[in-house]
Amino acid sequence: MNKASSRSTQTTPQRKNASMCQHQPACPSADSADREAAKPLANHPEQGWSLLCNGVLLFEDTGELLPDGQIIAPHRPLAAVHVMKAA
Repeated sequence: MNKASSRSTQTTPQRKNASMCQHQPACPSADSADREAAKPLANHPEQGWSLLCNGVLLFEDTGELLPDGQIIAPHRPLAAVHVMKAA
């Protein structure tokens, strides 16, 4: 194979646009406070995660991984954490 016919590839960032939302009205962005309201693109409850159309990975423990790599710690409601003791 000669050099003139070799394939060349262009390098681009992995994600030009973190939002994958193609519907109207558009879902909240990954930066907004209500980002969890975005529609799921992929749902894998057996693995404990969902990919939302704004690029957020939402985990069953309520933790999140944002498209820029930022980690949001789990934020379950306090009522779900407390266990009542039998008398």
